[in-house]
Amino acid sequence: MTSTATSYAAADRPLTALLDTVPPAGWSRPSPCEGWTAADVVGHVIGTQREFLTTHGVDLGEAPDVAADPAAAWRGHAERVTGAVSDEAVASREFDGFFGRTTVGATFEQFYVWDMVVHRWDVARAVGADADLSDEELDRVEAGADGFGAALHMEGICRPALDVPADADREARLLARLGRVA
Repeated sequence: MTSTATSYAAADRPLTALLDTVPPAGWSRPSPCEGWTAADVVGHVIGTQREFLTTHGVDLGEAPDVAADPAAAWRGHAERVTGAVSDEAVASREFDGFFGRTTVGATFEQFYVWDMVVHRWDVARAVGADADLSDEELDRVEAGADGFGAALHMEGICRPALDVPADADREARLLARLGRVA
């Protein structure tokens, strides 16, 4: 297993567990992502991962039907992605990325795994659940936000940072940095 697959699995387990608890009516609830429902967030995560990997030569097969069953769509997608990023030839494939020369695996870990953690919080918030972000996940989100620099607040990434009270906990401060209210 590659380090990319290990990171992906660590983010996938709690995300899948959360998605499997969402009741049918929960999928249409609004998320913290403006204009998106909980199901839309799942569709976004699947779509962006598929776009990135297929752009880099990975065949993930037919896209899953998120509208029919977002949790099942995620499980099928995650299984295919796990297989792909477990392949060292895929993970080590080099390309010129936004921040310079990199690999598919490094980019997938830096952004797409990061995105899974952040969007797990969004789905949890939409359906009234607790995302239970661990200290390690908060470390990942913080490191990602630090690494993205000004790109963090580009159109389509995160909204502008929000102010928080001085006594806000780490999660609230970090989510506010991503334009989210904890």
